[in-house]
Amino acid sequence: MSAPTEAPEGRAMTGNILEVQDLSVAFRGKRVVEGVSFQVKRGETVALVGESGSGKSVTALSCLRLLSAGGSNPEGRILLDGTDVLKAEGEALRRLRGGVAGMVFQEPMTSLNPLHSIGRQVGEAVTLHRPLRGEALRARVIELLQRAGFPQAEARLAAFPHQLSGGQRQRVMIAAALANDPALLIADEPTTALDVTIQAQILELLADLKRRLNMAMLLITHDLQIVRRHADRVVVMRHGRAVEQGPVAEVFGNPRHDYTKMLLATEPRGRPAPVPEAAPIVLQGEVVRVHFPIRRGLLRRVVGVVKAVEGVSLAIREGETVGLVGESGSGKTTLGLALLRLEGSTGTIAFEGRDIQRLDRAALRPLRARMQIVFQDPYGALSPRMTVGEIVGEGLAVHERLSAADRAARVAEALREVGLMPEMAERYPHEFSGGQRQRIAIARALVLKPRLVVLDEPTSALDVSVQAQVVELLRELQAKHRLAYLFISHDLRVVRAMAHRIVVLKDGVVVEQGETEAVVAAPQQPYTRALMAAAFDLAAAEAGAVRT
Repeated sequence: MSAPTEAPEGRAMTGNILEVQDLSVAFRGKRVVEGVSFQVKRGETVALVGESGSGKSVTALSCLRLLSAGGSNPEGRILLDGTDVLKAEGEALRRLRGGVAGMVFQEPMTSLNPLHSIGRQVGEAVTLHRPLRGEALRARVIELLQRAGFPQAEARLAAFPHQLSGGQRQRVMIAAALANDPALLIADEPTTALDVTIQAQILELLADLKRRLNMAMLLITHDLQIVRRHADRVVVMRHGRAVEQGPVAEVFGNPRHDYTKMLLATEPRGRPAPVPEAAPIVLQGEVVRVHFPIRRGLLRRVVGVVKAVEGVSLAIREGETVGLVGESGSGKTTLGLALLRLEGSTGTIAFEGRDIQRLDRAALRPLRARMQIVFQDPYGALSPRMTVGEIVGEGLAVHERLSAADRAARVAEALREVGLMPEMAERYPHEFSGGQRQRIAIARALVLKPRLVVLDEPTSALDVSVQAQVVELLRELQAKHRLAYLFISHDLRVVRAMAHRIVVLKDGVVVEQGETEAVVAAPQQPYTRALMAAAFDLAAAEAGAVRT
């Protein structure tokens, strides 16, 4: 990886790069941010923390005036490198966006163009501010992707976003944001989709860039461990207001506001209820393989295969949670989709004792209600044209004959279970925060009362307090209905609170599995030890826990 350049000539080394003064933002007359003020000094990292819906992302987007002009009404003053963002137009605004400040968005799948290759998209971020073309541009794009930890960057320039894992897409976003060595990086949950080892590497990368370029960071996150280790100052937000701010050591060491105290005290705790020894097996996979063909040339001939999942065997019993962990691109999500027959595979997959690999689409359809999934990207998985009530109730309309009133009652019950108000059924997904959208996705899966639920990063978009609530909710539902969970996650702290057993994947192969506490306390393989070190001891991870 090429060493990043030093701070560009002419860049000021002191003073404030960003000043937010009495910022208020309203949507349709309703204020979602009110009277927020803070500063970010050059070379400093300031973290915005708070629960979903607290106004963190709206505040961050306002700093580059990226909110919809027709739907928002920002007031106050935002000075970025001395320029008033709310008054800037044309060339001045374009210079601020990408040139002075880069932004990493929370949801890369909705931020990346699905019709353009990743090489083209990162290249566009470069050429907006630099006159690079041809081989010079290609070399710069490769350097940026490598800097962001993207694997096989040179060979993957032609890949499209849908061909990448969630973590790989996030790294493309980071590469584009750093394209012009900005003075300020606004990072909205920059490591949400990343596994713990890559998370540590990306955070260390950003810290290194910050030092070399005297770059400041405005970090929006729900992970207080990241704030504690990487931020200089913290701004705690609740209901659109900044309720407390100051140096991280001071705020975390002696919090004054009750809300700050609650955030610091909240994390997923406890263990799932024991599984009876006689519990039947709900799902069993034997030697499951998923291979994707590599096609090239005008006739798209197959020249090789990508072995995404290679010979994986596992079983999940009634009332049991199996945690599936591993780095981004290890095959976790692909395996989960294959076990539900949502991805083509070979091998044996038995659901409730029946080999579903042999069933055609019509024969499989009656089983779909009993095997559900919560997808990793809640915004991409929820139709923007449907109300929340229609989204949650869609499965009921397909699988159960209910009156409109009964269906509405079931939807309301499901929304209450995930901590949402029944009145929200009339609203649309874009009106909710990332964490709220994930809860809607969970409600949609649970409303049919399935026997098996594949949970693909179900807490990745949630703040710490809601994480704990969702973990507790999932455990309660499991104990009540004897649900079987395949819990896919890069957050091993959440997996530890949820899972009875852990299966560790690397490059599509199981490298280790066993009882959760045994794997966490005494991992046998170097790869597993690196994962555990990064999750439970970030200091050790950053000091040299390496991927093997």
